[in-house]
Amino acid sequence: MAVERSEIIPVTVTFLEMHTPPAYAPPLPMNRQIALLKTREIPLHFYRYLADRVGRKWHWVNILRLDDEELAAGLHREDRDIRVLYLDGAPAGFFDLKTNLPDEVELAYFGMMEHATGQGIGRWFLGAAISAAWSYKPHKVTVQTCTLDHPAALSLYQKMGFSPVAQTTENVRTMTFAERSASVMRP
Repeated sequence: MAVERSEIIPVTVTFLEMHTPPAYAPPLPMNRQIALLKTREIPLHFYRYLADRVGRKWHWVNILRLDDEELAAGLHREDRDIRVLYLDGAPAGFFDLKTNLPDEVELAYFGMMEHATGQGIGRWFLGAAISAAWSYKPHKVTVQTCTLDHPAALSLYQKMGFSPVAQTTENVRTMTFAERSASVMRP
């Protein structure tokens, strides 16, 4: 059996901003059982599950590396808005808004699980996240994406009204299967 090792992957991170709410919201797809539920005190194991299932392919590792205390301190705040997408009764994605920043709301995490992609839901789901962000009446809504994210992420953010404002280069240290499993399967 081959030993899996983590890698260091250079990525370009693009920071985007939206300064006015969009004039148009994509419609809810027809003939689908879709629910979007706001969480309260999301269990840490469920948040890690969502982050792993949505972000595994895209190397979302930072949130999975947090210990329980760090993760709970960030998530279990009154000013955190986390909503879970369900498709045909099963979890299919989530978004996570940081609403405590001065004059801005950050779309910190947004994504769908692989079984939900390619079904015309993504544009509506992003529109719902943007609408939720603007409901806090910030001066701007921010998001960032990187070259490890879905290839259509940057263009979708731009189509929905975000504009790039900066870029930087960072390194991501991937997680091995054992590291990822230990994070997601914590007692």
